[in-house]
Amino acid sequence: MDLAALGLTLRLATLTTLCLLALATPLAAFIARKDRISTRLLQAAIALPLVLPPTVLGFYLLVAMGPATPLGRALMHVLGHPLAFTFAGLVVGSVIFSLPFAVLPLVLGFQSVDPALTGTASVLGASPLTVFRRITLPLARNSFLAAAVLTFAHTVGEFGVVLMIGGDIPGVTRTLSISIFDQVQELNYTAANRTSLVLIAGSFLALLLLYARRSSRRNTDA
Repeated sequence: MDLAALGLTLRLATLTTLCLLALATPLAAFIARKDRISTRLLQAAIALPLVLPPTVLGFYLLVAMGPATPLGRALMHVLGHPLAFTFAGLVVGSVIFSLPFAVLPLVLGFQSVDPALTGTASVLGASPLTVFRRITLPLARNSFLAAAVLTFAHTVGEFGVVLMIGGDIPGVTRTLSISIFDQVQELNYTAANRTSLVLIAGSFLALLLLYARRSSRRNTDA
C-alpha cells in the first residue's frame, strides 16, 4: 500500500467535499427555487462532467491552467507558478469534476421541502435567509449527507482528470487510483489488488452508511 498516495487521496477528497458543499448549496438552492431556461442551462452545464470523458475535461483544465491562456497567466502572476501539476490544481479539477455529485442531491433535497411550510414562514415575517436556515436546511439534511458521501467517494476514485492535471508526482499529485495504474504497469498485481480492495471496501462502507441513514429516516417518519 502506497501510504503517501493514501494520505494525499484522503486530503484531496476531504478538501474537495468541503469546497463543494459550500459551493453547491447556493447553486442548488437557486436551481430548486427557479424554473427558467437559465436554470436549465445551468443544470446542463453542472451535469456535463457526468457525460464527458474525464480526459476531455482534464485536457481543457490543463490548458486553462497553463501559461497559454489569460486565466493561466493570471494564476501564475498571483501564485508565482502554474496550477497544473500541483496539489492545488488537483483540488480545482476535482471540484469541477465532482460538482454534479454535490449539486444534484441537494437540488432534489431542496425541492422535496413542502412549499407550504416555507410559504407560511414567509407570511409570518421570516426573511428568506431565516426560512432557508431554519426550515429548508434541516428538512434537507439527508441530501447533504448524500452529497458529501458521493462527492468524497467519487473524488477518491478519480483517475483521468487527476492524471491529466497532476501527472504522477509522488507525494504531490499521485493518488491511489494512479498508484494502482503504476502497479499494474509494473506487473505488480498483488499490490494493485490490495490497493483496489481498499478502495472497494471504502466505497462500499460509504454507500452502506448512506443507505442505512436513509432507511433509518424512513422508519422514523413512519
